[in-house]
Amino acid sequence: MKIADLEVLLKVAELHSITAAANKLDMSSSAASVSLKRIEQALGAQLFVRTTRQLRLTPEGERYLPLCQQALDLLQQGQVLINEEQQSISGEVRIAVSSEMGRNLMRVLLNKVMRKYSEVSLRLHASDSRSDFYRDGVDVALRAITKDAAKNLNLYGFKICNIPHVLCAAPKYIEQHGQPANPGDLSKHNALLYKLYEVVNDSWELYNSKQKYKIKMNSDRAVNDGDIVRRWCIDGEGIAKKSAIDVAHDLLSKKLVRLMPNYKIPLTEMWLVLPSRQLISPAIRVIRDELKKTIEELRRELIAHKILSEEEWPE
Repeated sequence: MKIADLEVLLKVAELHSITAAANKLDMSSSAASVSLKRIEQALGAQLFVRTTRQLRLTPEGERYLPLCQQALDLLQQGQVLINEEQQSISGEVRIAVSSEMGRNLMRVLLNKVMRKYSEVSLRLHASDSRSDFYRDGVDVALRAITKDAAKNLNLYGFKICNIPHVLCAAPKYIEQHGQPANPGDLSKHNALLYKLYEVVNDSWELYNSKQKYKIKMNSDRAVNDGDIVRRWCIDGEGIAKKSAIDVAHDLLSKKLVRLMPNYKIPLTEMWLVLPSRQLISPAIRVIRDELKKTIEELRRELIAHKILSEEEWPE
């Protein structure tokens, strides 16, 4: 039996549904079912009566549930107490990031943190697929999400920053194919597309003060790795829609050029999320603060070089 199993049990009892509990805890239904089975096997008793519509507690479950809640509360209080007393930047950090952030910004940032705090160890899960905290064994995840999704976040988290996006291309691509001046021109260009879960993001949304546009892009390639899209763009293979964070250094070094700056792309947000408040360790706070500082430095540099405006990248 694991501590996380107790959290699953309490959430299933609250919602009377394994699926609903799994969604709230950001895990798969099968993983939640395994947690319940593990507790029942350890106790040698059935805790739920499973019907076609919902679950209800057995008499054994009703007796066990308040004790389970007390036990979990005490464990969490103990963890908070130890963290507060120690306040040392140490321990293992198990963090999930996208492949592109892992290879680039986060690789450098985590190197910097670990050189400064030698007692911190790292387990990095780098993937463009959304991580499952329980299946993948991670404590914290860095996620780019829409503003609406952030409002419905069923996790503990810290907003790191807003994320502006830009259209960009390499100088040699522009030399050969010219620059699009408006959304209607985009159909004449080759788009470098990102796909996730076999869904290709080939519809690009743009807007200006007068109108919103949704453009179906033409493309000869797509990949489930954002960093390959960036590298293809630098290679001069087409136009990309990228996070300003991911291409900041390429724009500053002029490896890439921003296109159509009069047309904006909807903002997203970057969040550092955790399944439990008790997992917020001093080491995670250091990583959070260093990430905010690093991205703010990129923001100021892009604004100073007039690649983006303060309005386009609000604090």
